[in-house]
Amino acid sequence: MRILIDVGEAAERFEEMIELASRGDEILICRNGSPGAALTYITKVEASMDAFLKLAAEGRESVPDGTTSDHGHFYDEHGLPK
Repeated sequence: MRILIDVGEAAERFEEMIELASRGDEILICRNGSPGAALTYITKVEASMDAFLKLAAEGRESVPDGTTSDHGHFYDEHGLPK
């Protein structure tokens, strides 16, 4: 179901709007009668650290052996860019 709600009323009934979105309702928040934002419910939440570590491991596979993140060759003995 599509629900149009004014921004002021949405602020007062925010928890109710989240509950409706979790059930699959489309929540459109309006200002001056025109929709300006949509409230959507995120159904799948993955642990952010697990996702980060998985992505890092995948990216690391494509890096040649012996590669480092040392960029010392860009700087002089005082730590200033060459």
